Amino acid sequence: MRLTIIYLITFTLLSAGCSWLKFPGVHKVDVQQGNIVDQDMIDKLRPGMSMTQVQFVLGTPLVIDTFNQKRWDYFYSRDSSAGVKTEERVTIYFDAEGNLERMTGDYLPSSATTDEP
Repeated sequence: MRLTIIYLITFTLLSAGCSWLKFPGVHKVDVQQGNIVDQDMIDKLRPGMSMTQVQFVLGTPLVIDTFNQKRWDYFYSRDSSAGVKTEERVTIYFDAEGNLERMTGDYLPSSATTDEP
């Protein structure tokens, strides 16, 4: 009897935080963080656009570097209830006058991609 109680308490403590034990009726939600940026939004950007114009198209950046105000980072992550993690990044660089100079990341303007054989 005493050994059964010890096993029961040990199993309860060990399985309380384990994700391998699935309880029926428990719903996991998708977790989205950051800025949603898609190809259509990137295609609207043109070199020479002001910071205000870029912010109008893409929204407020998630990260503005404290030491480099001419760099804006847009980051998006999604953890689905199935355990699939998605991450997308876009970095926008401005010149000294505050105009769009270039961008890097997972999305590039459609005009910048070329189909080479």
